[in-house]
Amino acid sequence: MFSCYNYLYKFLKTGVIIINTKTTTSVTTSETISQISSEISSETTEVTEVNEVVEALAEKAEETAGILEKLSDMMSAKLPSIIFAVIILIIGIIVSKFLLKFINRVISRANLDKTANGFLKSFIKAILYVVVIIAALTTLGVPMASIITVVGAAGLALSLALQQCLTNVAGGFIILFSKPFKVGDFIEINNIMGTVETISILYTRIVTPDNKVSYVPNGVISNENIVNRTTKSERRLDLVISISYDSDFRKACTIINEILEESTYALKNPESVVGMTAHGQSSIDIDVKVWVKNDDYMNLKYEILEKSKERFDENGIGIPYNVLDVNIHSKGD
Repeated sequence: MFSCYNYLYKFLKTGVIIINTKTTTSVTTSETISQISSEISSETTEVTEVNEVVEALAEKAEETAGILEKLSDMMSAKLPSIIFAVIILIIGIIVSKFLLKFINRVISRANLDKTANGFLKSFIKAILYVVVIIAALTTLGVPMASIITVVGAAGLALSLALQQCLTNVAGGFIILFSKPFKVGDFIEINNIMGTVETISILYTRIVTPDNKVSYVPNGVISNENIVNRTTKSERRLDLVISISYDSDFRKACTIINEILEESTYALKNPESVVGMTAHGQSSIDIDVKVWVKNDDYMNLKYEILEKSKERFDENGIGIPYNVLDVNIHSKGD
């Protein structure tokens, strides 16, 4: 509006100048009037645009206020249900903890493996918490069909994305309940030999004799041949000792039997077996089969090999080895 007054003032001032001077032509006066009119029109357009923006902002503010009012009404209507759902959630968690303590006592009395004990507790805990969450959602008015649909869709998606992991989980269940081995057993599986340290849901941790740690997937274990060397307290040591054809094999067998009789590691029952097992290309092979405690297995093996070598040397019994004859001929021969 102030600009309009300025233009009017300019117009009146110009008219005064025209009247006083009598020198400005009618053409100049018309141009001035046109310029002033265009400027007034431009200002009017800007004012109109500002008014439109203000009206649009006012409409948006009214819409936002309406949405907030609806949310407020909805929260007021649902507030009792929300409070009740939170109470159910808290009580459910407390009751779940008491149930877990009771279940832990029952599992402990069942004398299950430590790994199975921990796995079952974790699995039951997850189920109880899922039940509590579903109860809270039902209190909020969420339809049970919708919950089941969401859980089913999520389960399907996870099963497709984690197919290999689920195979390992299934293998873990098989190991825990069929018990082909337990923690502390010395096993051989998939060309890996060592002591079982832990059995988890996905992997079995095996420590090899040279202190290397191998993580074998449970899915692989459930499909492989497992050799458990510690299930029984006793095992048989099988050795093959070779002597030369020039040596007396009967005397060699007698020496080996004497070593076994003197050994504190070799068991007398079942009885040991020593006898010729094969005629090799360059040796006579003597088979030695002796029973021993698991803990003494390697000690007896070392003892038999060391003492047999010493006594064979004392009695002139030779142990065959490869001999390479090299003949050198000169050009003149």
